[in-house]
Amino acid sequence: MKKLIIINGPNLNLLGKREPNIYGSLTFTEFYDEVIKKYPDVSIDYFQSNNEGELIDKLHEVGFNFDGVVLNAAAYTHTSVGIGDAVKAIETPVVEVHISNTFNREEFRHHSFISPNAKGVILGFGLQSYELAIQSFL
Repeated sequence: MKKLIIINGPNLNLLGKREPNIYGSLTFTEFYDEVIKKYPDVSIDYFQSNNEGELIDKLHEVGFNFDGVVLNAAAYTHTSVGIGDAVKAIETPVVEVHISNTFNREEFRHHSFISPNAKGVILGFGLQSYELAIQSFL
């Protein structure tokens, strides 16, 4: 059985409430429950933190014994050399995801410290970006 984890960064705990015009009205918990049902033969864990160090610690924890990481580091994507370095340091492949098309937004969101070390990048497909990333590991 494939073992995957979705790791979400800051403010993604507010999905369903936060800027629904950009992020939609579904909570991540509702979406995650749907994904678990859709992929019963895949072990999919979930972790969310608003703290950069906790995200790095989680990448270190899973980075040598999982089959894949689906990572939405949110705003830390554009600011965290540390998260980029953590992705580079681990063996588990990472797919960077974003709900919105970051190139359609403010210019500072056009740069990622994660992309150079990721297996791939999926953005702009709403919550379906996560599912596309999951499918890339199957």
